[in-house]
Amino acid sequence: MTSYGAEERALFENESIPLYEALTAEGGIADDDERIAARAPQRSAFDLLVGMGLVHLDEEAERWFPEDPAGVQSHVVTPLSAEGARLLQESSEWVSDFRTLTQAWRKSSVAQDRGPFNYLRGQNIPAFIVGLASEAQEELLTAQPQDLRETGEALEHSTEIERTLLGRGVRLLTLYQHSARRSTATREYVGAVSELGGEVRTLDEFFNRMIVVDRRVAIIPSTDDLKVALAIREPTVVGYLVDVFMRSWERARPFTARDATVMRHIAKEQRAMTMRMLIEGHSDPVSAKRLGVSPRTYAGYVADLKEEFEAETRFQLGFTLGKLGLNAADEAPVD
Repeated sequence: MTSYGAEERALFENESIPLYEALTAEGGIADDDERIAARAPQRSAFDLLVGMGLVHLDEEAERWFPEDPAGVQSHVVTPLSAEGARLLQESSEWVSDFRTLTQAWRKSSVAQDRGPFNYLRGQNIPAFIVGLASEAQEELLTAQPQDLRETGEALEHSTEIERTLLGRGVRLLTLYQHSARRSTATREYVGAVSELGGEVRTLDEFFNRMIVVDRRVAIIPSTDDLKVALAIREPTVVGYLVDVFMRSWERARPFTARDATVMRHIAKEQRAMTMRMLIEGHSDPVSAKRLGVSPRTYAGYVADLKEEFEAETRFQLGFTLGKLGLNAADEAPVD
């Protein structure tokens, strides 16, 4: 039985379906029609229809006629479903095997010798995180300060991992900055995860990336090199990091909340953060990073403040805000 993959599906969607629709509207197509000639642009699409059994040739009429797709669908989809089930089972078996290895590792003297703090480097970081997150039994806490969500197949793979976790009752909490609400990829991810029971919130303040699994292992990035991360198993330190996360979580706003009041509060918080960056004298690149926005977007925030406070120059704006102090962020009006 012929197997059809992504390449054939792309051809089918883009060319074969329109050709089939035209064929059904015209009551078939002549065998010598130039559209399906040997070197015609639509020949590959037509051959796919023939191979799938969606059209047949009436030799007496010398004409190709369409077939009922319902009778063909099972021949195409069933093998794919069977292969998908087989791969899921195979994946489950591999997970079980690696869980056995993990248990052996944790009991070994080698693991004990490494202590409660382990450095991870390069490509070992994402592999370690995926493996650790997949083992979560109770809770997965994730802090993502900037919009780094994947798209396409990577997004589907990430969502599938979380689908598995949520399916077995794991609590999933994800924290972003407010700026992540502008990202299409992040909104798609949040929509998919929220439907499964995951919770996502956003916060105005900058925070470091962090992952905590079952409140027993935390992963944080190195301050000196983003290609280095630290896995922490020391209970006291992990407990402290969980407390920091939960305090931020309580102050954050649900990602899925889109009512006018929430959006006004978010705009006010981002504006206040911009003012703090100016008062504290941070450079534009640093300020933009801490807000989780592009330098151009940050420049737009500053331009709005210059207009609001009737400042002609950046220096004049900074001086005015400095005189007002941090209270200006709360007292100044937001339209």
